[in-house]
Amino acid sequence: MPGLHVVSFLVVLLLQLRGNTLPNGDIYVGSFDGLVPHGPGKYMWTDGALYDGEWDKSKMTGRGLIQWPSGASYEGDFRGGFIDGAGTFKGVDGSVYKGSWRMNKKHGMGTMVYSNSDTYEGFWNEGLPDGFGKYTWADGNVYIGRWKSGKMNGSGVMQWINGDTLDCNWLNGLAHGKGYCKYASGACYIGTWDRGLKDGHGTFYQPGSKIPCNLEVSDCLTSHDGTSASSSSNEKITIGLLFLLQKLCKNWRLRRFLHRPRRISNGTTPVFDDNSGSHLCQDVSSKSFSADDQCLQDSEVDKDSVYEREYVQGVLIMEQPKNEDSRMSESGIAQENNWEKQAKGPMETIYKGHRSYYLMLNLQLGIRYTVGKITPVPLREVRSNDFGPRARIKMYFPCEGSQYTPPHYSVDFFWKDYCPMVFRNLREMFHIDAADYMMSICGGDSLKELSSPGKSGSIFYLSQDERFVIKTLRKTELKILLKMLPKYYNHVKAYDNTLITKFFGVHRITLKPGRKVRFVVMGNMFCTELRIHRKYDLKGSTQGRSTKKQNINENTTLKDLDLSYVFHVDKPWREALFRQIATFLLLFFLNILLSSFMIALDCMFLESQSIIDYSMLLGIHFRAPNHLKSITSCQNALESTGISAETECSVALHHEETISSKGFLLVAADEPGPAVRGSHIRGSMVRAAEGGYEEVDLVLPGTGRFRVQLGVNMPARARKVQEDVNVEVENRDTIEEYDVVLYLGIIDILQEYNVSKRVEHAVKSLKFDPLSISAVDPNLYSRRFISFLEKVFPEQD
Repeated sequence: MPGLHVVSFLVVLLLQLRGNTLPNGDIYVGSFDGLVPHGPGKYMWTDGALYDGEWDKSKMTGRGLIQWPSGASYEGDFRGGFIDGAGTFKGVDGSVYKGSWRMNKKHGMGTMVYSNSDTYEGFWNEGLPDGFGKYTWADGNVYIGRWKSGKMNGSGVMQWINGDTLDCNWLNGLAHGKGYCKYASGACYIGTWDRGLKDGHGTFYQPGSKIPCNLEVSDCLTSHDGTSASSSSNEKITIGLLFLLQKLCKNWRLRRFLHRPRRISNGTTPVFDDNSGSHLCQDVSSKSFSADDQCLQDSEVDKDSVYEREYVQGVLIMEQPKNEDSRMSESGIAQENNWEKQAKGPMETIYKGHRSYYLMLNLQLGIRYTVGKITPVPLREVRSNDFGPRARIKMYFPCEGSQYTPPHYSVDFFWKDYCPMVFRNLREMFHIDAADYMMSICGGDSLKELSSPGKSGSIFYLSQDERFVIKTLRKTELKILLKMLPKYYNHVKAYDNTLITKFFGVHRITLKPGRKVRFVVMGNMFCTELRIHRKYDLKGSTQGRSTKKQNINENTTLKDLDLSYVFHVDKPWREALFRQIATFLLLFFLNILLSSFMIALDCMFLESQSIIDYSMLLGIHFRAPNHLKSITSCQNALESTGISAETECSVALHHEETISSKGFLLVAADEPGPAVRGSHIRGSMVRAAEGGYEEVDLVLPGTGRFRVQLGVNMPARARKVQEDVNVEVENRDTIEEYDVVLYLGIIDILQEYNVSKRVEHAVKSLKFDPLSISAVDPNLYSRRFISFLEKVFPEQD
């Protein structure tokens, strides 16, 4: 850099001797068009920055070189006063970027060599890696795949220098989703990752075992947005072609034909965000996955052995040999198809050509129109004429647009929005901003289609941010919802902590020739960054309430007879669920008075509307014991360094044990620190006996801090009992216990006890115990439902 400063000094001296000093103190030497710089010329700003290159009507446009006083420099294309086109930037720290620019920011294809010798080659957007790209760490580890806002995001492959390879979905720089890890030894693991840790069920194959298919890098995985892995190959070819074209443009001077000057007003010195030094943290690539499975690989086992495993936050909690018969039945094409199905997961992003694509576009257009129309109306209390089938907004959406509707690329359709003022008030009640609501459902991202968890035949869609679930309705369900809506509105308004499904909109789309599709928008109970390991749909009945073992996977919603756990929650929380608390209790209990016996209150409301067949949807997030997490994370971090894991981990373990022996902590809600609230939650916080009957937040070490409310982020102790929760346990000393976080709510509340259900009850009663079937009188259904849940959430001894 000393030579550069000498040259800069000489150029400054020359400009001062020969140049024209402008009124603002800057100096320019070169061609003019009238009174403005035009053509080749040199320009020096008062801050010491120098530019030598082409000008067009006072704007830097064409080829040029700019040097900053800090020592950074750029040589390449300019347009309208901005760095725009192809060029090379050299940072003060020694980093070098060579590629495309737009408006002073890296944008398009480019290669970045960081100061620590890391290299990124791929697409950029607004100064950050975004799109398909390849990152090579200085130690030799490589990631090839998708990026978003400078972090690994989407489908991609990480290859460590030791030979381990992980083909997985990624989120914010960490493995997150279905993946396939192939070890240097020849073993492989197929399973799920959650924020960089194995989490959930998976299958481990010993070296030499027969794996589902010839899983080379990205052969069988589909990308996160629903496109096949072949698109990744196409993007790799595109990268090569773009680099070749860029090289030809440089060698043959073709850039003037590709980059035409545009007149863009600008200030003086070009200023842009130089994040050249912000290379990826070495920790992202330093950990291979061999350590997790080394103990099994090194043991003397049958090389054809295949093991089923279950992890919780990276801790192996279950391992058993896979049944030989099931392995034989999953061979060949069937096994490959099964792997591809698991890779997609329980949902599929709707893409152009998907069966629901035009339906999705119509739904988004309609919601955007009606929410945008009702939002400017001053907020007021609902009136009687805001309810009923006549309280609606109707509109026709032709493709070419109309006086009231925009043109669109879908098919012509009729739109109807039911009770818009009522649902607008409900959204306001749950603190849902109209703009956020439209962006969540109608933004640039597509919806996701879920497989139906029930027998209703309804189709479920999920917004990209997973805050809202959209469900198709039968005509009879729509009538029931509109009929009960006034009472539902009053119930939800009166009881903040109600567990009943939250409804935020009801709509109908009519397609030619007369096909009608009805939708309801609901809050997603499982909108959480925590992974839901188990899901249960609990009705309290027993007939047909079990799932066939061969149909169970990690995405299955299980039923009553599949539940083999009881949950011990804090005493005030259980009281808030089941019991009415007398008015003479101490003042600090008043806050949970309205939420007390909430399940009973909700059931009383449903019973008054003659509703049956509703169920408690229960989601369980298992926490690994803190001391096990400490051992696992410590060993994985130190094994690659050669440091004694026993010595170092014993220190870390001692520190962790002084904090907590549980998988979570409860802290006072008024302590400093941000807490994540549940989505669309407005109820008051519940108080914990463990926290001195104060409002508490849930702290999950290594994960975050969460606001505890009734049915949301509720910590509990899960005790494993028999396959049937109604069966008493013989030996309590052998019971397994886990720390868990619970999410629960009452769903499927649109089935009346009508004539058809009475007939169903009469017919099934001839064959089964009348008390065991689902179709029973609403009063009996309610009492049985509460009785069953009291067994699931028993009082602590």
